[in-house]
Amino acid sequence: MIGSLNDSSWKLTVGIMTTTLPVDRDRLHQPPRLRSLRLGDTTLTYVPDGTAQLRPRGWLPDTTDEVWAAHPEYLAETGDLVAGLGALLVERDGRALLIDAGFGPHSLPATPGGPIGAITSGALLDNLAAIGRDPATIEAVAVTHLHTDHLGWAWQPAPGTGDAPVLAHADCLVAEPEWRQRHLAEADGTTPEILAALAPRVRTVTDGEEIFPGVLARVTGGHTAGHTVYVITAGEQRVVAFGDAMHSPIQVAHPEWSAVNDHDRHLGAVRRRDLVAELSRPDTIGYGNHFADVVFGRVRPDGEQSSWLPVATEEP
Repeated sequence: MIGSLNDSSWKLTVGIMTTTLPVDRDRLHQPPRLRSLRLGDTTLTYVPDGTAQLRPRGWLPDTTDEVWAAHPEYLAETGDLVAGLGALLVERDGRALLIDAGFGPHSLPATPGGPIGAITSGALLDNLAAIGRDPATIEAVAVTHLHTDHLGWAWQPAPGTGDAPVLAHADCLVAEPEWRQRHLAEADGTTPEILAALAPRVRTVTDGEEIFPGVLARVTGGHTAGHTVYVITAGEQRVVAFGDAMHSPIQVAHPEWSAVNDHDRHLGAVRRRDLVAELSRPDTIGYGNHFADVVFGRVRPDGEQSSWLPVATEEP
């Protein structure tokens, strides 16, 4: 059970200020919106690109029908999990970094019988424009891993603009073990053509490397061979952008539940347990790229299980 979602409020403490919000359980299955956190001199903005439908039993095969009957709040009217597709914009001292790059300007129908339903995408550039950020001013794209829903605008051009990717000027930062074993990503749909398009701009990074002021790369593996978490420090607060270590807030209570496409299910479960413990720290906020409309949150320990508490954000 994830009992905390029955609480009367969610809280975020930033410095000495505390903001309280009423619970809105609908956000657990709603498409994500632009949402920002301001932490000292750093602004973090989730920039939506679109959504993907995930079949709950197909995507999290260790779950049961009884689990989802007990937790309908996570499911849209279609019966699917709503996975946001987007990017995290990190702005500091006039500089800008993008963590992941959405799915890009195309959509896909549902695959009958598969774990993924329909994908609708292509809104990232419009959302960047809405907050006044020119893609030309983004100096690098740090990808958590080489799956297509995290690479989209890093290799694809905007419709009607020619062959150059929108972010062709930006370095593409990839963990060294992820890039060295990039052939493994082909099994999940990342074609040789995509990898070739990225290759001239790829700069490999190592575990513990600072890739941007206040942003450290931490290579964890699990979901992919070189899956990478990015830790953003701003003042006394940290934000952990954990990529696909988790796909749904329900995994906070059940880190043993692996995604169907996890490269190393055992290691992935170990990393999730460590992640949940880390996110329980009072100075730590999590960023879940696929967490519907609750992408920023904290973890509250609750006996043998923990729960995801979305935090207060601004809507640009």
